[in-house]
This record gives sequence, C-alpha cells and structure tokens, in this order.
Amino acid sequence: MNIKNRHEDFWKKKLTDQQYHVLREKGTHERGMYKCAACGAELFSSETKFDSGTGWPSFDKPENLENVELKDDNSLGMHRVEVICKNCGSHLGHVFDDGPTETGKRYCINSCALDFQAQ
Repeated sequence: MNIKNRHEDFWKKKLTDQQYHVLREKGTHERGMYKCAACGAELFSSETKFDSGTGWPSFDKPENLENVELKDDNSLGMHRVEVICKNCGSHLGHVFDDGPTETGKRYCINSCALDFQAQ
C-alpha cells in the first residue's frame, strides 16, 4: 500500500496530537513559548518564529537574552556563531545574519533542543 493512501487512524496512532494537527490537518502552531528541552529555560516566542525555508525552526530574536549565550564556532572548516542555553550550557543551534526581519538575525535552532508550551 502506498503510504500516502494510509487511513487517518494510522496517522493518529503514529503521530502526536500536535504533529497530526500540523501534518495531516494543515494546522499551524499555536501561540506559545519554546523552551530548552534540557532545563526548561524560556528561549523563543512563537511570535518571532518564521519559515526560513531551511527545514529548521527559525526565530528572529530570543525571548530573553539572559537565557541565550552566543559563542564563536569554527568547527567544520567554517565560522559560525553557536547558540547555547545560558542556564544549562546545552547546544541549541546557530545564529546567522540573514534574517528577513528588522533584527537581521536567523536563529536556526535544532527542533529536538526545544519544548513547546502553548499559551
């Protein structure tokens, strides 16, 4: 059977409620806060999230600069700026200077580093 032709019951069992809503019902994310998956520190508001076309969750600014640390990263033969949770030291992703808003920033964050809390 072609996976596209699977019955919706299959998808409801396989996906979380949020994944089902977005993937199968073309829903959008709710308003809320993206927190560090390791320690729960508030990192990014859904209000600052945008589609960068990269497949990574992208934000134009942190919710609270006190919870985010930026560090030069020269790994993989290139220079980038790493984004770290200031509270627990966990790697979150990288920030780039090609964002589409007035901040000019694109915080490109690994989805597994974030927990979403709806408001």
